[in-house]
Amino acid sequence: MAVKIRLQRHGRGKRPFYHIVASDSRARRDGKYIERLGDYNPLTSPATIHLDVDKTVDWLMKGAEPTDTVHAILKYKGATFKKHLLRGVEKGALTQEAADKKFAEWLETHQNAVLDHKKKVHLTKEDRLTKLMAEETKKKHDREAKRQAALVTATAETAAPEAEAPAAESEAPAAE
Repeated sequence: MAVKIRLQRHGRGKRPFYHIVASDSRARRDGKYIERLGDYNPLTSPATIHLDVDKTVDWLMKGAEPTDTVHAILKYKGATFKKHLLRGVEKGALTQEAADKKFAEWLETHQNAVLDHKKKVHLTKEDRLTKLMAEETKKKHDREAKRQAALVTATAETAAPEAEAPAAESEAPAAE
């Protein structure tokens, strides 16, 4: 029996909510599953993901294949990295303590990156308004600068032909 780790859709129309499940590859998408591993809500900003990493790694070590979307989720939550470390322990390249230490370090750095991203995404209303006002002011100044530059070139072009016209008239009577 081939086992897939995939998303199982729940929620009403246009408001999806997914369970991350290990199921037989022959089972229907929303049908019977072997074990529920977590859930995924793409509607929140950023998306909410709850995942039992240990259960998921156990299924991955048994040979379960994640779908593309679930693979991205597992990579984000560190399940694929943990599997990689456990394979190193099985082969004798690492000790269990070293693998646990590396995974804890990865979790710490990843958590900091996620928090920094959340800060960027969740600007307060005042910050957004301030940023918008600054952009509008900059655009206004740019438009004014372009208008001034066009005005200067236009006056320079009109002044140049007037200066050349009297010179042309003075040359014309001399030719007669």
